[in-house]
Amino acid sequence: MSEKLKELRKKAMALPLSPGVYIMKNKSRDIIYIGKAKALKNRVSQYFGSQNNHAEKVRRMVENVDDFEYIITDSEFEALILECSLIKQHSPKYNILLKDDKGYSYVKVTNEDWRRVSYVLQKGDDDSTYIGPYKSSYYVKNSVEQAQKIFRLPTCNLRFPEDFRKHRPCLNFHIKQCCAPCTGKVKLSEYNEYVDEALAFLKGGDAKSIKTLTDKMLEASDNLDFERAAKIRDQINSIKKMRDKQKVVNTAVEEQDIIAYASDNRKGSFEVFRFSGGRLFDRENFIIDDPGDESNVRSEFILRYYTLRNDIPRNIVLDAEIEDVEILEQWLTEKRTKRVYISVPKIGEQKHLVNMCLQNAYEALGQQVGIIGKQYAVLDSLKEILGLNTVPYYIESYDISNTAGSSNVAGMVVFENAKPKKSAYKKFSIKSFDGQDDYGSMAEVIRRRFTEYIDAQGNDDADEGFKKLPDLILLDGGKGQVAAVKPVLEELKINVPVFGMVKDDHHRTRAIVSDDGEIAIRPNHSVFSFVTSVQDEVHRFAIGYHHQKRKKTVTSVTLTKIDGIGVVRAKALLKFFRTIDNIKKASLKELESAPSMTHDSALSVYKHFHSEE
Repeated sequence: MSEKLKELRKKAMALPLSPGVYIMKNKSRDIIYIGKAKALKNRVSQYFGSQNNHAEKVRRMVENVDDFEYIITDSEFEALILECSLIKQHSPKYNILLKDDKGYSYVKVTNEDWRRVSYVLQKGDDDSTYIGPYKSSYYVKNSVEQAQKIFRLPTCNLRFPEDFRKHRPCLNFHIKQCCAPCTGKVKLSEYNEYVDEALAFLKGGDAKSIKTLTDKMLEASDNLDFERAAKIRDQINSIKKMRDKQKVVNTAVEEQDIIAYASDNRKGSFEVFRFSGGRLFDRENFIIDDPGDESNVRSEFILRYYTLRNDIPRNIVLDAEIEDVEILEQWLTEKRTKRVYISVPKIGEQKHLVNMCLQNAYEALGQQVGIIGKQYAVLDSLKEILGLNTVPYYIESYDISNTAGSSNVAGMVVFENAKPKKSAYKKFSIKSFDGQDDYGSMAEVIRRRFTEYIDAQGNDDADEGFKKLPDLILLDGGKGQVAAVKPVLEELKINVPVFGMVKDDHHRTRAIVSDDGEIAIRPNHSVFSFVTSVQDEVHRFAIGYHHQKRKKTVTSVTLTKIDGIGVVRAKALLKFFRTIDNIKKASLKELESAPSMTHDSALSVYKHFHSEE
C-alpha cells in the first residue's frame, strides 16, 4: 500500500459513523467523485483498503484521489438529496452522468399538392406544417411509420408529378403499403384523402380513426360505392392488425417505467421502457463507460435519470434488486408528490416485459462491440455462470486426437463474438513424446501456443492468430486436462481463465469443470447450446486433422517400401505430388524433378508403379 493510500485510510478511519456525503478530489483540487453513505467511516474507508476487490473504475478513481472532504447530514435521505444537488452542480468525472439531450419531435407535412408526411427532430425554416411538439421521438417515429403503412403513403424520394411513370412501382406497392402515385394512376383528390386520414389517425389515435373510417365505409356502402368501401375496410383492418401487434408491449399496469441493465465490465447499457395508459409510449437507451460496481450502478442511474425527468411514474420496475430501495422510493415520492413504488418481478407479464427490456439493453451493448443482442446475452450468461470478470468475446478451445497413441495431434478453434472464426484455427502435431498421454499433449499444445504469443509481441511478422490473448480457454476434457495446463500458464505468466468441457456416457456435453468441480449449464439453454457447439466444433476439427495426418502416415509407409525411398523422401514426394495417384501417373522426368530425388530413386519409384510395363 502506497504512503498516500495509508494517509487517506488513516483520515477515513477517523470519520464519524454518521450519514453524510463524501467528496473526492484530485491533486488539482477538482472534484472527481461524490457519494453518499449511511455511515461515512465505513463507506469511505473501503476505498482506501485492499484494491483487489474493487472494480476497475473504482481502482482508477482511487489512484487519482489526493484528498477528500465530507458533509455530515441528519439522515441518509438528506445525504441523498445533497448528493443529487452536488453531482448536478459539479458533474464529477467518475459519477454516472447522463445528458438530457431528448429534444422535441414533430410530424412534418409538406406544403405542396402531393403532400408528404414524415417525422423530424426539429422544425425547419420552410412552409411545411408541423404537428407537435412531442417529447417522445420513439412515439412519433413509430406512429408516422404506422400511418404511412396503413394509409399507403409513399416513403420514397420521388417528386410528384415530375416523376410520374419514370419508375416501376417498388415493393411497398406490391405488399399494399403504398398507393404508388409514381404510376400516374392515382388521382390527387384520392391521394390527399389518404393524407387527411393519416393525419386524423396521428392526431386522434386508432380508436377514433376506426370509428371515423367505419362511418365512411358504411356511407360508401349505402351509396353503392363498393370499391371505396372495400378500400376503407382494408384500412380499418390494417389499424386493428397494427394494434394487435402492439399488444406485445401492452401491460395491465397503467403507468410505469421498466429499467434493465447489461454490462460487460467495459461498458454498461441501460434500457428504459416508458408506459402510459398501459402502452409503451417511449424508450431510451444510455451507454455508460466503466460501469463499476453493479450493486450500486442501478441506484446511481435511477438518481441521475429522474433528476433529469419531471414525469415520474407511480411504478418503477427493475431487472435486479438495488441497495437503498426505501430511500430512493422516498426521494421519488417527494419529487412526484405521490407515492412511488420500486419492484423486481419474478414471474408473469411484468417479468416478460423486463426480459424484453433487458434484451434491448443487450442489443444496444452488442452494437457497441459489433455483435447482436442474442450473442451478447449468451456470452454475458457464460460470464456469470463461470464467474468471469469480463464477457468472453474471444474464446479458444482445444482438443487432442490420436489412435492408440499414434498420429497424436491437437486442434485449436476460436469463437469470436459467439461465432466460429475459422481463419484463426490452428493445428498442432504432438512432438515432445510418442504414445498416448492426453494430459501431456494438452500441456505441450498450451505451452507452444502461448510461447508463440509471447514471441509475437512487438513482432510485426508474427502470425496474427497468435498475437491475441483469449478471454477464455475451454478444453475438451475434465479436471485432469485443466490441472495439466494451469501450471504451464502460471509459468508463462498468462492470466486467462481455463475450464474443461465434459461429456456424458452418450458423448453429449454434460457440464463445465474447473479446479473446484463441475458447473451445471443445462438449466441455461442458450449457454448449454453454445458450449455444446464449441465442443462439437473443436472435436470435429481435431479429429479431421488426425484422420488427415494418419492417412498421410499410412501413405508414407507405402512409399518407404520402395528401394531407395526413406521417410524423408516419402514425405517430400507426398508434399510435391500431394497424392499417391499423382505419383503413379508421374513420368520418370517428373519424378526426378521432385525435391530430394535422384535418377536412381526416381527410377525405383517409376518401376514400382509400372512393373507390368
